[in-house]
Amino acid sequence: MSNKVILPGQTIGIIGGGQLGRMMALAAKAKGFRIAVLDPTEDCPCGQVADITITGEYSDLNKIKRLAEVSDVITYEFENIDAEGLQWLNEHAYVPQGVQLLAITQDRTKEKAAIQNTGVEVAPYAVIETKEDIMKYLKELGLPAVLKTARGGYDGKGQFVIRNEEQVDEAAELLKAGTCVLEKWIPFEKEISVIICRNGKGEYAVFPVGENIHQDNILHETIVPARISEEARETAVQKAIQLAEGFQLVGTLAVEMFLTSDGIYVNELAPRPHNSGHYSIEACETSQFEQHILAVCNWPLGTTELLKPAVMVNILGEHQAAVIEKIPNVKDWKVHLYGKKEAKYKRKMGHVTILRHSIEAALTEIEESGIWQNTGEKIGG
Repeated sequence: MSNKVILPGQTIGIIGGGQLGRMMALAAKAKGFRIAVLDPTEDCPCGQVADITITGEYSDLNKIKRLAEVSDVITYEFENIDAEGLQWLNEHAYVPQGVQLLAITQDRTKEKAAIQNTGVEVAPYAVIETKEDIMKYLKELGLPAVLKTARGGYDGKGQFVIRNEEQVDEAAELLKAGTCVLEKWIPFEKEISVIICRNGKGEYAVFPVGENIHQDNILHETIVPARISEEARETAVQKAIQLAEGFQLVGTLAVEMFLTSDGIYVNELAPRPHNSGHYSIEACETSQFEQHILAVCNWPLGTTELLKPAVMVNILGEHQAAVIEKIPNVKDWKVHLYGKKEAKYKRKMGHVTILRHSIEAALTEIEESGIWQNTGEKIGG
């Protein structure tokens, strides 16, 4: 049941109080909604702008029940929600996104199988339970290959690139966390992502394809429009639509893909707004956060037209002071800081979006600022 309409004055409950929850909340409050948030951390980014803050672990069923009591609809900002709490919410609260897609994206083995079931390609892979499995499937998949934990892991955590057989013992340490997935190494030309939103009526809206650049397995920049062929763009969008329809999506789905010389492979999914869509706040007619709220509240979706070429660059802990110092001297930098109290090395503290008449102009401005050149200095934890 995902066709209930939620109206201004009603309360949207958000599981997770990080920056995604915060930006969802800001988009919702602009439309007159109230916000309740559940997060383990007091004074979390979303809690700073919410009407009701419930401080507790995501595994605390009493706290989850409390969120349901005060909310007319519930959504979430990240995948790793306790299974028991998720099941309770699905039975007793209004969660238009459902729990099936969330359960799928919590486990890489389920995710890859589900993607393939919709007819969309993923990189060749094998499910790994033992060190012997690694040795066996390396012979099939070849070197290098990437071993990933099936559950958990983000921003490159829970992964090991195996470049030679001598590294198998070290890679096998990941098996202590449980089942893993061994993926064939894909020599991609570009990493791209497509964000699609869909409401309970089956209406969908697709955002422009983003080109993603990572540093140390953390998203550094998203460039929009992606510098790819029209044929590749159409193929990427079609794959996202195929997945959204196959999953009967309600809400938001971010589809990360590898563009290669022989096609496009889906890398992973996120059933929520995504870091690579932050540019949309200023660069699109409707942002991914506003669109997500429209989708879960079952309103008509907005247009996703790109207003201007844009580059989004993440502000990590080691960049924050330099960005703040630069603010009085830069024009038309759209600076977002997430309200996190401690600037830690490699921690996402905010982002900057720069809209210019050309992507090259925005990229040059970022490079000439010098802020993102020095990433080696460690601060904090």
